[in-house]
Amino acid sequence: MRVIIAPESLSSPVSSSFFEGIAESACQLEGLAAPLFLSLTLTDDPGIQAINQAWRGIDRATDVLSFPAAAFSPGDTISQHPALPSDIWDSEMGAYYLGDIVISLHRVRAQAAEYGHSFERELAYLFAHGVLHLMGYDHETPEVKIEMREKEEKVLADHAKTMPDDRALMDEALQARGYAYTPYSNYKVGAALRTKDGKVYSGCNIENASFGLTNCAERTAIFKAISSGDSQFDAIAIAADATAPWPCGACRQVLSEFAPNMRVLLTWDGGRKTAQSTLDQLLPHSFLTFQEDGQ
Repeated sequence: MRVIIAPESLSSPVSSSFFEGIAESACQLEGLAAPLFLSLTLTDDPGIQAINQAWRGIDRATDVLSFPAAAFSPGDTISQHPALPSDIWDSEMGAYYLGDIVISLHRVRAQAAEYGHSFERELAYLFAHGVLHLMGYDHETPEVKIEMREKEEKVLADHAKTMPDDRALMDEALQARGYAYTPYSNYKVGAALRTKDGKVYSGCNIENASFGLTNCAERTAIFKAISSGDSQFDAIAIAADATAPWPCGACRQVLSEFAPNMRVLLTWDGGRKTAQSTLDQLLPHSFLTFQEDGQ
């Protein structure tokens, strides 16, 4: 299933493939083979509160809103309709339009901290919840609430099977850090770059007495990948010791040449601390973007 992220959305910490994988898992569990798409808006608390007020008459922020394109009767779901309603067919997209989902990233972060799990886990849950609403599921009674919750867990479990192992990628970066050559700064960094087909290239920082010739771990990894014929990347993990190893400006620019939306995973303090972002958040206006904008 295709997920169209609305242009007014806040910058996403994950790629559209993250959402499409969850939506596809829901489709498979429902036995849906027809082409489908939906719209997703990622906003903040004031943004979702304004939408909630405008469309539902409820003047407060929430975590997720769903607006189905098809009208289902109570207890009725999309899987019970072998032929989908013709009025949700979009000839331009060549697919059936399921509807709109709105998620507050503010609530995702707060609830992830409250429940003690990752930002991605909470985001995946809320999106799966929204997708199932578009498919006709609800939680108005205890019985249907249980059914919907079971569906959500099945969707997330199915999706987890296909997700790359981020912990393994960070472990690769930690291992690469051990090869760093840093006689001048003694700041060792390792990086592990994952291609879209799952291949991993690692690198470390290599210093030189002529400091300008020093190379960062991130660029070591990507130069190895490009020189081996790979140029499609999913994520990079970066490992250091005492501080969070956010990539420098030069590395952000080099990485953005090939994967401007890639996920950036950090680990430090022996792997005990982690953080993550996306490259477009770290470098919102790369040199290439600057040129294309004609500025």
